[in-house]
Amino acid sequence: MASVNKVILMGNCGRDPEVRYLPSGQAVANVSIATSTKRKDKNSGETVEDTQWHRITFYDRLAEIAGEYVKKGRPIYVEGRLKYGSYTDKTTGVEKNTVDIIATELQLLGGREGMGGPSEDGGSRAPARSAAPAASAPRASAPAKSGFDDMDDDIPF
Repeated sequence: MASVNKVILMGNCGRDPEVRYLPSGQAVANVSIATSTKRKDKNSGETVEDTQWHRITFYDRLAEIAGEYVKKGRPIYVEGRLKYGSYTDKTTGVEKNTVDIIATELQLLGGREGMGGPSEDGGSRAPARSAAPAASAPRASAPAKSGFDDMDDDIPF
């Protein structure tokens, strides 16, 4: 039987990414994301906001992209998988559990504040998937022809 371990989060970064390199040369970046929900308290009728913090780990090229483009306070969209672990607290000797999200996809949300100017497409998203950021994509030097000059005459219908 197949199984699924998938997490989708959209929230604000709590701190700038910490990028480091393993002895093998693999890049690793860690960041915290805050997600919030609002609800009305049944007793008082006041709106209560509940914020959850999530630890995200990026690897390889995605870690380098996160280190370059993700900043504190910036909204991002992350897809990944859950990874559970534990460690022993050095000060108290108590074993503590951890939950990390190992990211497989990253999407920068919001405008391009501090990224060198306004968005070219007028949209509010700046993609940064597991390949390369949109800023490094090659651009066509001349617009494509709009006529039928390059069409083949052997159309099968």
